[in-house]
Amino acid sequence: MINNKVVLYIAMSLDGYIARKDGSVDWLDDVEGDESDNGYGKFYDSIGTVVMGRLTYDEVLSLTDVFPYADKPCYVYSRSKQTEDPFVVFTHEPLENLIPRLKDTSKGDIWLVGGGQLVQAFLEKRLLDEIYVAIIPKVLGEGIRLFPKGTVPDTFKLLKIERMGQIVALSYKV
Repeated sequence: MINNKVVLYIAMSLDGYIARKDGSVDWLDDVEGDESDNGYGKFYDSIGTVVMGRLTYDEVLSLTDVFPYADKPCYVYSRSKQTEDPFVVFTHEPLENLIPRLKDTSKGDIWLVGGGQLVQAFLEKRLLDEIYVAIIPKVLGEGIRLFPKGTVPDTFKLLKIERMGQIVALSYKV
């Protein structure tokens, strides 16, 4: 039996935002982390499948010319028809059907990249196993919240605290 987890791995401002109002994550560019990649490489190596919302997908495409997750199966949730992408499966399949299937077939954990609406849906349907939040010491004042209004209240168990330069990373079991 495969024991893959669904993990939310994400950066958040000190005041709870994962992006600016327009979806931009430029505020992450000048953060003082550790000497390496702040653990991203090790995390990414443990991932077998990537899942994200369409707005997050659009932001990822705006940041680079090369799709950064081309080496992994990637599912993008979208309620509207999208232009085909050779590296992505667009879907609106119910999460409660897709995620258990991916947990059984993925060659590693499933990474929930974002955004807030999808995080909210995963929590509501009890499909998230762990949350890893890198707290960035910046206050944005407004933007896209990690946990949007209406997110089901819950309590998590702290697994680990890490310091990487000015970044504090918190790992929780859901």
